[in-house]
Amino acid sequence: MPMASVDREKAVVVRDLERRFDSFVAVNRISFEVYAGEIFGFLGPNGAGKSTTIRMLCGILAPSGGTGTVAGLDIRREPEKIKTRIGYMSQKFSLYEDLTPEQNIDFFSGIYTIPPERKAQRKEWVLSMAGLQEHRTARTATLSSAWKQRLALGCAILHEPPIVFLDEPTSGVDPISRRRFWDVIYDLAGRGVTVFVTTHYMEEAEYCDRLALIYRGELIAGGSPNELKTRYMKEDVLEVACECAYDVIDNIERLESVKEAALFGKDLHVVAADGDAAARDIRSLLAERRVKIMRIEKIVPSLEDVFISLIEARDQRETDEGMKR
Repeated sequence: MPMASVDREKAVVVRDLERRFDSFVAVNRISFEVYAGEIFGFLGPNGAGKSTTIRMLCGILAPSGGTGTVAGLDIRREPEKIKTRIGYMSQKFSLYEDLTPEQNIDFFSGIYTIPPERKAQRKEWVLSMAGLQEHRTARTATLSSAWKQRLALGCAILHEPPIVFLDEPTSGVDPISRRRFWDVIYDLAGRGVTVFVTTHYMEEAEYCDRLALIYRGELIAGGSPNELKTRYMKEDVLEVACECAYDVIDNIERLESVKEAALFGKDLHVVAADGDAAARDIRSLLAERRVKIMRIEKIVPSLEDVFISLIEARDQRETDEGMKR
């Protein structure tokens, strides 16, 4: 679905973008805009079409249909020019592991034709940002995942591009390293760089200014994290804190007033059309089973609640349409 626009400079504009692989439609006529200087999150499960979309925007993969511009350049006619105006960090680690961090930086400085008078300063910035000053001459293969990740980001933005595309950049790293990586992203955005990041981590989605949710190649929602949680979640969400939550989740989900239930840490999140009715039924059920209740209350839905609800609604529409045929 198209995302709302406002009167701001647009770094990326996509209209009815499509990519087919023979009969398989990986990206299905999506439309959205990304504004200069914002952190834009492209959220979806594995296989949803995130990487295919980002590769089309970076000039790596030709679209099958639709139009788009990146930094004012046409993704169909000017893919090579686009590559000079962006930074791109792929999902797979893309540096040379037999080289040292310094050698990798020197190599990419040459690719980006960074002026000699800027090379030393940019190299030191990358090494400092990545925390690799003391490991500058180590083989890249020996570095931790977090160091490799920050080095890859540094090499992708050596030439100080106005737009950076990050494809699942924190996959496979620990939560602390992930948080530090996002500190770097905030710093980039604070200096006016547009950051387009794909992720399937719901907690990372909260860090973005705006989001587009993609599922099976289609955009199913868009907006700020708060807009998604308040506009698109029609049902009530209850947080249920009780003893033995795992043992009673199936019983709760079978209640007529309950749409679905899921574990969130040691508690349960329960989705229902009528939260008050569901709360009464849950209290009655747990009392019958002599399960101690600490708390049952309505809460603001998480992005995960919203995403699951939207996916289920999308799947239900497809099922209903199939039954009508």
